[in-house]
Amino acid sequence: MDRTGNPAPAAPSETDEALPSDTTSASREEAPAAPTARPPGRRSFLKAPAAFPIALAALAGVMVLSLRIGALPISNSDMLNALFSYSEDSYSQRVVRDLRIPRTLMGAVVGAALALSGVMMQAITRNPLAGPSILGVNSGAAFAVVTAVSFGGLANPMHYIWFAFAGGGAAALLVYTLGSMGSGGASPVKLALAGVIVSILLNSWLTALMLLDSRTLDAMRFWLAGSISGRDLSVMISMLPFLAGGVIGALFLAPGMNVIALGEDTARSLGMRLGAVRGTAAILTVLAAAASVAVAGPIGFVGLAVPHLVRGMVGSDYRVIVPMCLVTGPAVLLGADILGRAAAYPSELQVGIVTSLVGAPVLIILARRRAAAL
Repeated sequence: MDRTGNPAPAAPSETDEALPSDTTSASREEAPAAPTARPPGRRSFLKAPAAFPIALAALAGVMVLSLRIGALPISNSDMLNALFSYSEDSYSQRVVRDLRIPRTLMGAVVGAALALSGVMMQAITRNPLAGPSILGVNSGAAFAVVTAVSFGGLANPMHYIWFAFAGGGAAALLVYTLGSMGSGGASPVKLALAGVIVSILLNSWLTALMLLDSRTLDAMRFWLAGSISGRDLSVMISMLPFLAGGVIGALFLAPGMNVIALGEDTARSLGMRLGAVRGTAAILTVLAAAASVAVAGPIGFVGLAVPHLVRGMVGSDYRVIVPMCLVTGPAVLLGADILGRAAAYPSELQVGIVTSLVGAPVLIILARRRAAAL
């Protein structure tokens, strides 16, 4: 009892604001109420105005390096002449126009698609380990394309995209079905384990096809490693409508992804139709990931790592994360491609090999953090 005869206030918990020791019951009543649930990361808007220009500047710098670095070093003057002047047509300028520019644009588009699919997959599953390479989408798309090449004689890369959609969607559905079995439904750990199992099975089938059919091996070995080199701009243009649809859809779904991050019960209490939001996001995820696999092969870990990198810069508000991923994803993928050129100069490593070498430690760190949080 305090000196006014009222019961003494309870000791503040860790979630309450600290009150002075002489606070009376009247001041206790005037203390602000606990904050209501709100989309996580709203304060990240304070960081976004600075982070976005920095990410754009980094992307521009990486694109310049992508035009200059390779088996044939390109000077600044040759690069600028190739971009803005056609008065001189040297060999260096032809290399920039015919090889480096398509490769750089391809890397930017594929990196954006992978990052977009990764951030949506992590949002709708509430699984920090989710990504198109972890949950089997990449393996399913690659499985369908290689099967079509081996048994159907498919030779035009522009036709890969339809088989990639079918394979990626079927693999995602299979992973979700396996991860939903048993008590508790589709937990993050069960989805990750189901994705690993499905990926192993599909990759085993791919290996068998490659060993039994030398023609398929010759046609697909560089594609399966994950590569953005030697692609015609028409192939990249074929995936732009799917990427544009994914970008527009992700921007509209970003507020809903914030609500899902608060928890399923909270989302339902706020009137959200979880099934519709998750189904739409899942379709967009498969479209973006499968399109990238069709044009560049199964490039792993970009969709897993980039969303975590972006969250570290701007917080956890998906209204900021989505546009940031569209800039950071291309920068990361092109950076990995440049690293592959420099590491094996005058030859080069395929970008899919580089992202796997760099991404495997990232996956281990994330898995250890996830296990420590349980």
